[in-house]
Amino acid sequence: MKSNIWLITGISSGLGKALAETVMDKGDFIIGTFRKQKQVDAFNAKHGVTGHALLLDITNEEQVERAVQQIVSQYGRIDVLVNNAGMGFVGAIEESTMEEVRQVFEANVFGTLKLTQTVLPHMRKAQDGHIVQISSHGGIKAFAGFGIYNASKFALEGFSEALAQEVGPLGIKVSLVEPGPFRTKFAGDGLGLAKMEIAAYAATAGAFRGMLKSVDGKQEGDPVKAAEAIIDLVRSENPSFRLPLGKVALMTIGMKLDSVRADLEANKHIAENAVYPD
Repeated sequence: MKSNIWLITGISSGLGKALAETVMDKGDFIIGTFRKQKQVDAFNAKHGVTGHALLLDITNEEQVERAVQQIVSQYGRIDVLVNNAGMGFVGAIEESTMEEVRQVFEANVFGTLKLTQTVLPHMRKAQDGHIVQISSHGGIKAFAGFGIYNASKFALEGFSEALAQEVGPLGIKVSLVEPGPFRTKFAGDGLGLAKMEIAAYAATAGAFRGMLKSVDGKQEGDPVKAAEAIIDLVRSENPSFRLPLGKVALMTIGMKLDSVRADLEANKHIAENAVYPD
């Protein structure tokens, strides 16, 4: 089995950090991205042989293009792209300002899309590669108070599903990883919160906000086990398109599938009659 070169965004903490460390432990080479130069320097001082770090803000298109060009020039290829960098955000739909919404979409959709587009020509040339999109069970099922984040992950899932069909015949694989709650900093200091709070949503979005904060550090998911599952996915001959992670993810995604199926069955006759006669 050949050694892969991985590009993993957002490796300062959480799943990104666990994945970077586990990939290196298993003998592959990683290029990881940070948003602070001191983090880049510390990583490179520690991992000179097994990995290399770059400064990258995925919402900066010029930085994205320079970073990919630098990687390909220096290492020749990118075998695995893991779009892990992103942000969480909690707030009712009415509470969320357009500025806050744009910030979420810049990180979770547009930055990820730009990096994917920039790496693709090199994978197409090689007729090989695997793009791993770190989505969420919230990319399948929405929750009150999580709607903007849900919308960003729904968008990620949508373009990735189409992408998989477009690049599959070219030898490139695409997978969506859909974790439930994992013991990372997602629900901690890094979680974006709507500045506005409307009392009418205290029992829905407000309760969700409180719940997320209360479970910080107590989530069921083990980031190292998630990292190992992602590596196994990449090394599989026929990797799944979707990889749910965690018992909560299995439950919530199952609930969404049941809900969609129930609506399909309940409205089947209406749907079938909303067409021109034969």
